[in-house]
Amino acid sequence: MESDSSGETSSFFDVAMGDLLADSNAPEPFPSYDGPFADPNSPGFQDYNATDAVNPSEMLIDSDEYMNEEDAKDDVVNIDPDQSVPRADDFEKMTELVLYPLPEQPPTLEYATSTWEIENWKELPRRARGPIFHAGGHPWRVLMFPNGNNVDYVSFYLEQAYDEAELPEDFTCCLQFGLVLWNPEAPWVYVTHTAHHRFTKEEGDWGFTRFVELRKLWAQPYDETGHYLAPGQKASMTAYVRVLKDETGVLWHNFNNYDSKKETGYVGLKNQGATCYLNSLIQSLYFTNAFRKAVYQIPTQNEETLQNSAYTLQRLFYQLQSSNNAVGTNELTKSFGWETRHIFEQQDVQELSRKLMERMEEKMKGTDAENVLSELFCGKVRTYISCINVEYESRRVEDYWDIQLNVHGNKDIEASFKDYVQVEVMNGENQYFAGDDFKLQDANKGVIFESFPDVLHLQLKRFQYDIDRDAMMKINDRYEFPETFDASAYLADDADKSESWVYQLHGVLVHHGDLNTGHYYAFIKPTKDGWFYKYDDDRVTKATLREVLEDNFGGEYIQPNGQVMKVRSKPVLRQNSAYMLVYIRQSRVDNVLLPVTEEDIPSHLQKKLEEEAALREARKKERDEQHLYINIKVITDETLERYGGTDLTNFDSSPDEDPAAPRAYRYLRKSTLGDLAKTVGEDTGVDPRRIRFWGMVNRQNKTVRPDVPLPDRLMTVDEAHSKTSNSKGSDMRLWAEVAQEVDAEGEGIWPATPGPNGAARTDLIVIFLKIFHPETQSLAGAGYIYMNRDQKVEDLVPAILKKMNWPDKLPSGERTQLRLFEEIKPTMIESMKAKQTLKAAELQDGDIVCFQLANTDNKPESDSTAQNSKPSPTNSVKNSWTTADGTLSKGSPEKYELAPMYYEFLIHRREVRFVPIDTTSGIEPFTLVLHAKYSYDNIAMRVGEQLGVDPTHIRFTTANQSSGKPKAIVKRGQNQTLQTILNPPYTAYFNQNTPRVDSLFFEVLDMSLSELDTKRSLKITWVSEGITKSDSYEVLVSKSANVEDVIAALIKKAGIDDEVKGGPIRLFEVAQHRLSRQIDRNLLVNSLSEYINIMAERVPEDEIGFEDSIDIISAFHFQGEAKNSHGIPFRFRLIPKEPFSETKKRLEKRTGLKGKNFEKIKFAVVKRSSYTKPLYIADDQILDDLITQEEDLLGLDHIDRSRSVRNGAQDLFLK
Repeated sequence: MESDSSGETSSFFDVAMGDLLADSNAPEPFPSYDGPFADPNSPGFQDYNATDAVNPSEMLIDSDEYMNEEDAKDDVVNIDPDQSVPRADDFEKMTELVLYPLPEQPPTLEYATSTWEIENWKELPRRARGPIFHAGGHPWRVLMFPNGNNVDYVSFYLEQAYDEAELPEDFTCCLQFGLVLWNPEAPWVYVTHTAHHRFTKEEGDWGFTRFVELRKLWAQPYDETGHYLAPGQKASMTAYVRVLKDETGVLWHNFNNYDSKKETGYVGLKNQGATCYLNSLIQSLYFTNAFRKAVYQIPTQNEETLQNSAYTLQRLFYQLQSSNNAVGTNELTKSFGWETRHIFEQQDVQELSRKLMERMEEKMKGTDAENVLSELFCGKVRTYISCINVEYESRRVEDYWDIQLNVHGNKDIEASFKDYVQVEVMNGENQYFAGDDFKLQDANKGVIFESFPDVLHLQLKRFQYDIDRDAMMKINDRYEFPETFDASAYLADDADKSESWVYQLHGVLVHHGDLNTGHYYAFIKPTKDGWFYKYDDDRVTKATLREVLEDNFGGEYIQPNGQVMKVRSKPVLRQNSAYMLVYIRQSRVDNVLLPVTEEDIPSHLQKKLEEEAALREARKKERDEQHLYINIKVITDETLERYGGTDLTNFDSSPDEDPAAPRAYRYLRKSTLGDLAKTVGEDTGVDPRRIRFWGMVNRQNKTVRPDVPLPDRLMTVDEAHSKTSNSKGSDMRLWAEVAQEVDAEGEGIWPATPGPNGAARTDLIVIFLKIFHPETQSLAGAGYIYMNRDQKVEDLVPAILKKMNWPDKLPSGERTQLRLFEEIKPTMIESMKAKQTLKAAELQDGDIVCFQLANTDNKPESDSTAQNSKPSPTNSVKNSWTTADGTLSKGSPEKYELAPMYYEFLIHRREVRFVPIDTTSGIEPFTLVLHAKYSYDNIAMRVGEQLGVDPTHIRFTTANQSSGKPKAIVKRGQNQTLQTILNPPYTAYFNQNTPRVDSLFFEVLDMSLSELDTKRSLKITWVSEGITKSDSYEVLVSKSANVEDVIAALIKKAGIDDEVKGGPIRLFEVAQHRLSRQIDRNLLVNSLSEYINIMAERVPEDEIGFEDSIDIISAFHFQGEAKNSHGIPFRFRLIPKEPFSETKKRLEKRTGLKGKNFEKIKFAVVKRSSYTKPLYIADDQILDDLITQEEDLLGLDHIDRSRSVRNGAQDLFLK
């Protein structure tokens, strides 16, 4: 879990107890007083802060936090009058005692003192107030609860004394104050408490509920002379006030309703989980104005995608520049390719910074900003070995983008730089070989800087490996860094020093916490001569130079009095310390912090974000007004005609994508049905007077059908919704019926007029019709008809014929016959009984009757179904497999002769996208509509028809649901169906919320699947160019073949030279990125495991003839710990007495790794018995001597670049 700083300075007591979160209610530290009170053993020592300072309204359940000794009797100071300690009437001395130095060390504007002479204590009201005095330009007074504020203590508070009408709206004043209750007759007897507070209009009083127990006021004397604290119900109360300058505007701020943009002009970044380290880095780069300007110059107008990190960084920078609120980094991290788990992992800031620079450099190539980053951040360092006694020097000059400085053992930047460039003398056994001319020579070895960049990033090595503890540790040592420093002392003698190399501090990135938990924030100076600001995630505050420098040096916690804070005699270390510093070369500050204006921002970016802002505002307005509107879905005649699925429509479909979708409206609830009719009429070209709405309801069988007409046009939409739905928050669903007849005034005439209670006066019911076309395998709406419930089912036939404009008899003279089915629900399609009445058949308003021609050999001459069969791309199956002339296309399913069979198909219908597994085959992906119960052979047959190939040669592979890449080969089996292939049973158990993936990969094999069953398929990784290149091949060999045959098949498949021409080839079994064994060439492939990983390579020249020698060892790659293996393993030959410095040259040749990639590798001997501690190899050691057992391995320790997580270790990556 990430710890977070509250933004306030902790009190000493809090720090000592390990609680590093500030608390405005926490007790004050011990006063800085050098008199007898500073010694706990002195007779006059008392606790001057025994009680919390709080607002009186918050004190009903206040608790004491005593810091005094257990045997301390009370809070009352009782000292000998002759003692040289402050008396309560010595106001100057008491001011020094009570108003001790504060940790924040704010400047003092004014001191003030006021004494209230309290008399007749018991006669005072419940709340009593002292005289008004002024300090800091404001009136103040002491508020007293003589009998306690709901406690058995007297309560005292300091409050502002403005009249309510005169209190300034922006009233703010920071005070440190002390309240002293004392005996005016014996001023050496007193009680004192101290606090500090930011007084505001909302918090105008602050103080102490438990100031002193009531019984201790006058019930008992406090010394041998019999002095009381309040004798005779009299006492003096003195208020000591120190008015402090609030330099930053946030001293002791509670940050309620704090507006960063209003107070500072800048906004912060939201923390996604553990991304505060990212936020610090982004703010630092953003305020490196030249970098921001260069990022804006990257052309992204043709790649406005959130997968483009340059574009998302531009968006983030623009939002930081223009937004009034904290900005999110979600888009940026998603463009990095990070998943949720990366967001909650704290990454290495230096690595993140470098990778971000690399990515932006790539994006800037070919643009005006191509070299900006290297000019800003890149310097040059020289590594040299210079002989002392002869003229011979070896040097290498490299670029660097940041400098890592050692913290441990160095007190400041200067010491670290001296440590960085210190010279190592190579003499004695460590002499340098200066070539054949000079042989071994004494030499100086070191590094020196040739140049520093304009923006210097210093990485302070706060996190290092502790050998004694065998773990990474955070170094909390004190380490100082200045506001300016001169870097010229660390430049080479021949470096250009014509221009000043003085650097000024621009940013301090801070880590607060320990190794495992912590919080990151930054102090940045946005302008040349302005303030530093603290950027703590979404909060931005002004910061003092002490907060920037001293507070982040780390080391021991120093109290304001100069004393080191200790707990149990051990110093308390600061938890916050700088880990990265940003300096800007003073002479180049104007070039780095140049103004970034609106003109620098790409116009397409501004336009895009302004459009998004307008859209967000519109959505916000929509949400705010949501209660005033309702979403309405309306079925029209057009909907019914175009829809080719079950029920009357798919209410979840969108009109933009599906012509058969219902019309969607967002309508004012107070509008009338008449208003809605006008809108629907305009959209459909129908006179609104002919439109009558029906409310649609959910039936128990989970269908949605019209239920009751809504003839009252004056009824509001909200009233109509309440009448037809039990859920006020649901969408309103209506059917817009269009009258077939109108009266003289143009009003629609309706067949069934509702009665007073909403029921129809007649027995007429409305029945919806669908027609099934066997020849085109399609279903379409055919409108609706009204029938009397007393009529018989057979009476539907003439009504349908009339509706379809079909004749009673066919051209052959045969009577037109129809098959009738009732669509009760998608899974229940029943034949209707001709002689049964509609009432007996239980038909009612909204029921659906599907019909088809019974005599299919002869069709009616007048067939108007074409106009009623407009297909929907998503819902009408006809569109998926019929051609323009109405015939079935290739890949179509078998024909269904009867409507119920077709309905059953609709339920199990799957649109499957077939993708060639070989992307170079030239075959385009295609989609087929298939039955979910199809067998493997049925699927292959349809695909074979589509491709024009033998279906027995087609092999399918499933798709990975998350990546969309090929996953597993589908085995051909009798029980295998399309349903089980696409949705295996286990996926339903483990991924119930995972969307269905209806896609399959396919490949056309050179042989049938039956013949393939006699073969053995092996996946082999062919390694070449050392180990830097690998290609995967799948080879097929007979199950009776041996490894020799596998090698021959690989040569043919990979198109490589045979062994005679190219050299011998060997195969290894690989497990966990280590070589398990070399596979014998005579081994039968049937003896190999089904899940074996095979690696193949040519035998290196220096190993030919040594393959069975003990001088050959196995090598593998790992990161940090041997268990974190990765990469391609290999074999390597040992040479006796060869120094490892020479061995590395052979390793470089063997692996093919070059340059920096090879230089970053650390080599180690890894014992099989103990993978936890690799034995790292020095250049002067001999590898052959270190290998003591046959099982010993050579390990190459370097970062895993494969980006795959193994045992929790992962390299940071950006897409």
